[in-house]
Amino acid sequence: MQIQGTAHIHVAQSINAPHRTAAPQSTPASDSMSPVDQLEISHEAELASRLQDVPGIRADRVASIRAQIEAGTYETDDKLDLAVSRLLDEIG
Repeated sequence: MQIQGTAHIHVAQSINAPHRTAAPQSTPASDSMSPVDQLEISHEAELASRLQDVPGIRADRVASIRAQIEAGTYETDDKLDLAVSRLLDEIG
């Protein structure tokens, strides 16, 4: 703020409402050129979002398999054949 002395004293001014300007009228041509928001979700993000749908860990099933492994009865020839067959199906 600068003070210029008494020669520059202004008189009281009236209070006026703020000036309003009319909003610009949009034309149909300008509406078609407006940018469009887009969202692209990566494959990894889709997989991560599906993790919420996976059921929780079944503690009883885990305990049963652990007991079979400790007893030596979990791995059987039938289970190994099935696992190899599924692996070959995926590869081929």
